[in-house]
Amino acid sequence: MNDTELKISRPAEAGHYGKDVRSDLHVAIEPRDSGGLEITLESRVGLYYGSSILSQTRQVLESLGLKHARVSIHDEGALPFVISARIESAVKRAGVGGDQKVLPEKVALPGPSVRDRLRRSRLYLPGSEPKYFINAALHGPDAIILDLEDSVHHAEKDAARILVRNTLRAVDFGNCERMVRINQLPLGLHDLTEIIPETPDLILIPKVERPEQVSQVDHMIDELKSRDRIDRPIWLMPILESALGIENAFAIATVTPNIAALTIGLEDYTADLGVARTSEGRESQYARTRLINAANAAGVQAIDSVFSDVADLDGLRHWGEYSRALGFEGMGCIHPSQISVIHDAFAPSQVEIEKALKIVAAFEDAQQRGLGVVSLGSKMIDAPVVERARNLVARAKAMGKAS
Repeated sequence: MNDTELKISRPAEAGHYGKDVRSDLHVAIEPRDSGGLEITLESRVGLYYGSSILSQTRQVLESLGLKHARVSIHDEGALPFVISARIESAVKRAGVGGDQKVLPEKVALPGPSVRDRLRRSRLYLPGSEPKYFINAALHGPDAIILDLEDSVHHAEKDAARILVRNTLRAVDFGNCERMVRINQLPLGLHDLTEIIPETPDLILIPKVERPEQVSQVDHMIDELKSRDRIDRPIWLMPILESALGIENAFAIATVTPNIAALTIGLEDYTADLGVARTSEGRESQYARTRLINAANAAGVQAIDSVFSDVADLDGLRHWGEYSRALGFEGMGCIHPSQISVIHDAFAPSQVEIEKALKIVAAFEDAQQRGLGVVSLGSKMIDAPVVERARNLVARAKAMGKAS
C-alpha cells in the first residue's frame, strides 16, 4: 500500500466499452479534493462479480497512492489482470502514480525457449485488445506475438504497454513461444522497461536497418535482466522492412548471439520500393532470398512475412509451400484460420521423410562398415545430402510427422 497521498491533476480515462467490446474495461477518473474514493460501476457481469470488481478497483487505486477521486467504470467482462492494467493506465494518464505498478498474480513460467525451436507459425495479437489473449493458445500456433507496434494506435501505446506487461505475467500461453513486437526505436526502448521484467521468450524488433539498432535493444535487455536477476534467454528477431535493411542483413544477423531468427516485413518493404505487393511475390523475390542466405550464413532461422489476405487460404498454402522451398522455416499469421494451413505448408511430405530416412540409414550403414563411398540405388550420397536429410528428419520429428 502506498502511504503517500496523491491528487490527480486532470481527468483521464483508459480502456474501452460498448456492445461490440468484450473482455475489456473502461475507467474514467476525475479530481476530487476530499471525501475519499467515489466509485460507480456498470458491468454486464455485475450481478456475479460486481463486488469483486469494486474491491479490486479500490485496492489498485490505493496501491497507486490515490485516495480522493471520482471513478466511473464500465466493465465488459474484463479479467482481473485487465482491470488492473486499465486502472493503472488511467491513473498515470491523470498525472499520478509515477513508477508505481500493480502487478497481478504471476502464473508459472514455461521452460525457457531454445534458440532453434520450431517456429512455423507466429500469431499476431493486437496489444490493446485483451479479448484475443485468453484463447490464443487453443489455436495451436508455435508462437504468439503480443504486438505493441502497427496494430496499436499511437494514442494507446502507453496503455497497451501496461496491458501486455500484465498479460505476460497472468496468462498461460501453454506451449506457445511468448513473443512481443516492440515499437520502432527509440519508443521501443520504453516498451522494454515494462516488458522484460516479465520474461518474454523473444523480442521482435521492427524496421531494423542497421546492426546498431539491434545492439541498443540487446544491451538494454542485458541491463534489465541483470537488474532483475533474470536467468533465462530472451531471444531477438529483427524485422527487415526496407531496402537498406535487406542490404545489411548479414551484419544485422551477426551483431549478437542472442538473435534466433531474421524475418521480413513485406508491406513496408514493398512500400519502400514504391511497388505493389502481389500474391505471387515476384517483387520481393530478391529480398526474401537475400534474407534466407544471410540467415543461413549467420546460423539463424529465416522466417517469412505474413500473408495478408485472410480469406484466401489457397493463396496462403501456395505462398507457404513456395516459402518453404526457398528456405524459410515459418511465417507470420494474422488470423487463427491461417495456422493449420501454414503448418501443413511447412511440413515435409511423407515421401520426403521416407527418402530422408533411407539416406540417413544408408550413410550410417556405410559408416559402420568402414566404407568411404555411400550410395542409395544409383545415386551417390555426399555429406551435404546426409546433413540435409538429417535436418529434415529432425524437423519432421519436431512436428510429430516421424518417429
